[in-house]
Amino acid sequence: MSMAIKCNVGTADRIVRVIIGVSLVLFGVFGPVSGAWRAILPIVGLIPIITAIIGYCPAYQIFGLSGAKR
Repeated sequence: MSMAIKCNVGTADRIVRVIIGVSLVLFGVFGPVSGAWRAILPIVGLIPIITAIIGYCPAYQIFGLSGAKR
């Protein structure tokens, strides 16, 4: 039995997610942050990158949203 995940992230949304994710990762690694933020920002930045790659956002499903064309 296979459970397919339905794509709910559109193309424009994916582009924005990648830009935000990469920005957070780079700011956490190379930016003027210290302490816990140096570890937290890159991890948080990976979330939008991963959702952009797989085309699925769990939060969208919870709230019944979809950026993908039907």
